[in-house]
Amino acid sequence: MSSLPITMSDRNLIRLLLTSQFSIKFGFTLLMPYLAGHLTHGLGLTASAVGLILGIRNASQRGLALVGGHLADRFGCRAAVVTGCALRSAGFGLLAFADRVPALVLASAATGFAGALFDPGIRTMLATVAGDRRTTLFGRFNVAGQAGLLLGPLAGLVLAALDFRLVALVAAAVFAVLTMVQAVALPAVAATAPREDRAGWRRVLRDRRFLVFSLAMAGSYLLPFQIYVTVPLVMGRTLGPEQDFGMGELFALSAVLAIALQGRVSAWAAKRWSPPRCLAAGLVVMALAFVPLAAFPQPVVPSVLDEEVAEHLAMLPMLAGAALLAVGTMLICPFEMDVIVRLSRGRLVATHYGLYSTVSGVATAVGNLLTGLMWESPYRWLPWTAFVALGCGCAVGVALLNRRRPLTPA
Repeated sequence: MSSLPITMSDRNLIRLLLTSQFSIKFGFTLLMPYLAGHLTHGLGLTASAVGLILGIRNASQRGLALVGGHLADRFGCRAAVVTGCALRSAGFGLLAFADRVPALVLASAATGFAGALFDPGIRTMLATVAGDRRTTLFGRFNVAGQAGLLLGPLAGLVLAALDFRLVALVAAAVFAVLTMVQAVALPAVAATAPREDRAGWRRVLRDRRFLVFSLAMAGSYLLPFQIYVTVPLVMGRTLGPEQDFGMGELFALSAVLAIALQGRVSAWAAKRWSPPRCLAAGLVVMALAFVPLAAFPQPVVPSVLDEEVAEHLAMLPMLAGAALLAVGTMLICPFEMDVIVRLSRGRLVATHYGLYSTVSGVATAVGNLLTGLMWESPYRWLPWTAFVALGCGCAVGVALLNRRRPLTPA
């Protein structure tokens, strides 16, 4: 990767890619937080049907990321990114009008596969144009995404008060506009897979070291995902009908911390540690995020205090956990793509990232299934203790891999 100064055309591409990440997260969270309520209350679907529709989206995005990455390498990142954004626009548009399970499943699968197409492509383009500045630019990439995650639900809340169909159509419009901008402005970069690598996904799958690295890093996706799975369950037990407001505060805290501190955290870590050590440190911080909930698995709202003060005191274990997860993400996000590029030796980068994403998706699905089994245990601390152990175990795995043979050789 080049370390030459970034040209004006490179700067314009970087701005476009960061804007794309903001728009993707904004458009996604404009709709997704309100989809389950629409399916349940608006369409009257059963819980199993809602679970199927939502699960299909996540499974298709994560499970097909290897396919999306290979297509980006095979036909070029621009084609994959533009096609993915157009497909998500169509999927969200279908969600606005679909009222039968088959159509809803189709729309959900389309939105998921869309992410599998554009995510590896966007990341690969940014990694390529960034050169040796990858850690800095992927830190900004995280900030752009977090800004979208912060503003999207707020805009969706306003529109959802009017009509869910309006929410879906506006989200579809965001991706439609983004598709047109990318079609015009993204450079027509040639496919990155040399002729001998056209079936390169097989070579990537045979790279045992990369597979082990992907497995070791899977905890960096499973642990933050709990803010959507188990943390809301505790929030519901603690706050009851005020759960949505509590979760809103958690999401806002995570986003604001990332926007305010990502640059400082990245710079501080880069001066002290190598990228693999930053990844291991981030996993340890993510593990520590679940210590407060392991110690206080059933927060209780004190009845002797003012109601609002009491609720925030009861939320402290969850707020502390969300803050530490945000810090862990700040340590990991800027450096993981740097390690992936180096392990891939700059070849088939999108395919490597696709495999990395697919492994994390499968691990997250399995982890959530096991979490559900532990959740039924009478030992309320068990899931949180397991998350602490998982984060520490993943950190040890990354450290041992790097010690055996450096993940980022000089």
